[in-house]
Amino acid sequence: MKGIVIQFRQGRHTYKPRHFILDVGAKDRKEAEKFVGKEVEWKSKGKDVKLIKGKIAAAHGNQGMVRAIFEKGLPGQALTEEVEVK
Repeated sequence: MKGIVIQFRQGRHTYKPRHFILDVGAKDRKEAEKFVGKEVEWKSKGKDVKLIKGKIAAAHGNQGMVRAIFEKGLPGQALTEEVEVK
């Protein structure tokens, strides 16, 4: 299943480099909570393909978004790119 990286998890004064908000195609919070605990992988494009793994930690808001925590931060180019939900 595919998902899209929407944004970093951030607040007014804080920024969490390993936390990202993902859109996995859920319609509401109840559907999004079904994805909690699943693994996520982001693959870079180009010659030197990097694979960064993460895990969905919680639902985010009421619109079906989820929060994923990656083993290390994703680069800025990862925003609006696809991730694979396993």
